[in-house]
Amino acid sequence: MPAAPAASVLDLAPVVPVVVVEDAADAVPLARALVEGGLPAIEVTLRTPAALDAIRAIAAEVPDAVVGAGTVISPANVADSVAAGARFLVSPGWTDALLVAMKGSGVPFLPGVSTTSEVVALLERGVTEMKFFPAEAAGGAAYLKSLSGPLPQARFCPTGGVSPANAPSYLALKNVGCVGGSWMLPGDAVAAKDWDRVRQLAREASLIAGERSR
Repeated sequence: MPAAPAASVLDLAPVVPVVVVEDAADAVPLARALVEGGLPAIEVTLRTPAALDAIRAIAAEVPDAVVGAGTVISPANVADSVAAGARFLVSPGWTDALLVAMKGSGVPFLPGVSTTSEVVALLERGVTEMKFFPAEAAGGAAYLKSLSGPLPQARFCPTGGVSPANAPSYLALKNVGCVGGSWMLPGDAVAAKDWDRVRQLAREASLIAGERSR
């Protein structure tokens, strides 16, 4: 039986690894390292030909992972991702056509925003959970903090330029449910298949997330 969809992307985990898979054979060991390090929610971006195969493999072979698809930019991406086993969807931006497809997918989703007007437009359409991208370039934690006053109903996953240094500032905000980042997946470690290093970096990221509850 397929795994049930997540109720909310923002509440899966405080830190969501953003994964670019070049070789589908890496997907399962990489996902296992992230899960063992304490990061069960994994966003596989649709930036490579291997992405859908990676989602399919993780969904089938890593039951403790909650795998989703990122860089979803078309209704076809939505359909392909859900068919491969994605349990959530993330887009860098949105259009009405994409939003309709994501709403009809049966899984939770985060459409991307970078301006106040885009946030208001999504609220108009009944969407309250969003990706803030590119987070640092679009104004960072200070920008999101300023939105919490006039738009308290909107919640975000900032992604883009998020690092161990600034993640705590984002996670301290009331309107931030989680952050997305790739710092726990350095290119040299993935290329060398150094899953122990990925596991350790994931563990360190999960500890950063733990600070928010103190």
